[in-house]
Amino acid sequence: MKKDILLPAEWHRQSAIQLTWPHENSDWEYMLAEVTTCFVLLARAIVSRQNLIVVCADAEQVASLIGEVSSPYTLTLIEAPSNDTWARDHAGISVFVNGEKVVYDFTFNGWGLKFASDKDNQINRRLAARKVFAENVTLLNCKQFVLEGGGIESDGKGTLLTTAECLLSANRNSHLSKKEIENHLKDIFGLQRVLWLHHGYLAGDDTDSHIDTLARFCDENTIAYVKCEDAEDEHFEALQKMEAELKSFTRADGTPYRLIPLPMAEPVFADGERLPATYANFLIMNTAVLVPTYDSPLDEVAISQLQQAFPDREIVGINCLALIKQHGSLHCVTMQYPEGFIR
Repeated sequence: MKKDILLPAEWHRQSAIQLTWPHENSDWEYMLAEVTTCFVLLARAIVSRQNLIVVCADAEQVASLIGEVSSPYTLTLIEAPSNDTWARDHAGISVFVNGEKVVYDFTFNGWGLKFASDKDNQINRRLAARKVFAENVTLLNCKQFVLEGGGIESDGKGTLLTTAECLLSANRNSHLSKKEIENHLKDIFGLQRVLWLHHGYLAGDDTDSHIDTLARFCDENTIAYVKCEDAEDEHFEALQKMEAELKSFTRADGTPYRLIPLPMAEPVFADGERLPATYANFLIMNTAVLVPTYDSPLDEVAISQLQQAFPDREIVGINCLALIKQHGSLHCVTMQYPEGFIR
């Protein structure tokens, strides 16, 4: 009997957000104070609006850093070892299978074997062992397939948006063809179709062009995307081609998507390398959208554009200059769980 599977959209009602806290035995060691300030801002912004789970090395220390927040929501601190902080990519992906709640536990291999990920790969099992998930949630071992949450976007209606550069990269699932990968995604996520972007990238990105750095579903009819208007920028041609691809996509009923352009972030450099600053790396919550900002006049432009996409939600800017120094941003360090998935 064919299973009824739903991969909920990010705007599906949520029970909690997960963070994995930076520590001195990670790549953040040289700038730990700076990135911790960013995480504290982010944690306080989340827990003031909904429940927050923090995976960390020292729960007492993290509780002290976050401090008291006047909020009806809960802060759950779980001590567990981690390689790094990119919860979007090592956390489980929540689905409904025949109405039952399931968290898929895929392999995270450091974005195609670029970085160590052995400890990160154990976090979902540790959360299950600590009974963080609700009693009726099943953690399903999917370790035969490499997949990161930042690599896929769901409209909650059977359409997945992704990039060929990421999902077809040589060090993820190279034993499978594009058609085999697409069919596997359709099977495990209950999809009717997969929309593949073949263009678009950000300099300094370690993820092989995760979709959440480039283009995002805001609702089943709307896609926000990074638009480059500077012909002298190195991204201009690739992002123009990506825009053309997005314009060619239609909804399942054949109607075009409403497209909302987000500004190309002003270039940010570290040690002569351009960093992957992007406004597309926002987090949709129950009543708010948290948007990465970069101390730039374009921050307000991005916030204004996203307010059009989310007129019923508060748009909250979080300074993420610290995060992009390790080549990620706000969405990359978070993972949401749908309502009913967390105790």
